[in-house]
Amino acid sequence: MEFCPTCGNMLQYELTHMGRPSRFFCPTCPYVCHLESKVKIKRRQHLVKKEIEPVFSKDDMKIGGSETDATCPFCNFGRALFSQVQIRSADEPATTFYQCLKCEKMWRED
Repeated sequence: MEFCPTCGNMLQYELTHMGRPSRFFCPTCPYVCHLESKVKIKRRQHLVKKEIEPVFSKDDMKIGGSETDATCPFCNFGRALFSQVQIRSADEPATTFYQCLKCEKMWRED
């Protein structure tokens, strides 16, 4: 990986095209680094994505959630547990997380 000396973003690689040599370029600023010889890729590393962890587990909702009238989008049952969390900036409204009391699936409303 190469990084832009001007703004610090990761440089992108562009192959030789119509007589122009290969180059690294910055997608945000005008920095370009032309390459005169072929670039040899020494190794490729495939990134493994981690499993997404839920903000609330089902156990958290059962312990700290309150019951309310809310229709489940999965089974249309009319009761659910809910909990509110401020996950964005303070001037944004809180996000409400729900868990259906019948099918136990979770959903959220921003």
